[in-house]
Amino acid sequence: MIDIQRLRGTTVALITPFLQNGDLDESTLRQLVDWHLEAGTDVILAAGTTGESATLSHEEHHQVMDIITRQVNGRIPVICGAGSNSTREAVSLSVYAEKTGADAILSVAPYYNKPTQEGFFQHYTAIAEATRLPVIIYNVPGRTGSNIQPDTILRLAQHENIIGVKEASGNMSQIMQILRNRPDNFLVMSGDDSLTLPLLAVGGDGVISVIANEMPAELNQMVHAAFDGNWERARELHNQMLPLMEINFMESNPIPVKTALSMMGKIELNFRLPLVPMDTLHEARLFDLLSKMDLVEVR
Repeated sequence: MIDIQRLRGTTVALITPFLQNGDLDESTLRQLVDWHLEAGTDVILAAGTTGESATLSHEEHHQVMDIITRQVNGRIPVICGAGSNSTREAVSLSVYAEKTGADAILSVAPYYNKPTQEGFFQHYTAIAEATRLPVIIYNVPGRTGSNIQPDTILRLAQHENIIGVKEASGNMSQIMQILRNRPDNFLVMSGDDSLTLPLLAVGGDGVISVIANEMPAELNQMVHAAFDGNWERARELHNQMLPLMEINFMESNPIPVKTALSMMGKIELNFRLPLVPMDTLHEARLFDLLSKMDLVEVR
């Protein structure tokens, strides 16, 4: 098992690029991986929400895991998104992630069926006992429709194979309760870019990030400045990135971030329904911001 401390820091929730015909753009995906390696990103997440996992077929989900783990080739850790609202499906994806050589899995809370707290506990326990990979819980009530309560997170943290949580509830009181009572070596990662700095200030371990797709080096510098106790530098970088953190959620993620990467010349802009291109006024606002941040050339 990987040293859990290697998963601290900045994890990019990597987008999945598509070709105009809707197929995976494997060449661009490999180029994005190499860019993150050069930029100093600590960890790459394959096939998460920002990677449009909801519209990937099982075969494509496997393919994205394979491409990213092979391209990284052990240079930094890789986490594979392997969650589902079906426990059997989540187990299947987790078992496949282990075969790819991934270092950990991120498993989203079951969506739509809205389990009880005992249901969450049984779901994650089944996953943790089906794979040797470390399991990171992903709590994102805004997308799943239900919240994993701190007591349930802490109960699951007792399992030797459940090693952390990506907390995207937006509830700092809840997050601090987990931080205060967590066992040693249990990671608490921000799932909201704009809350990363406050979470680090109360003892968090990093972020699984959207903005890392656009500003990987700057985000990494912010997180590590906080780790080093250089709060003035961390705040400076946070304030620099905050407008983009906010505009990334002007429309449903990953619509803005993929649009930004297209403007930056990193990808060909293609979505899968039900996601569609940005509203033209929003797109103009995004381009204006990217121009002011020197992330694109002014037309």
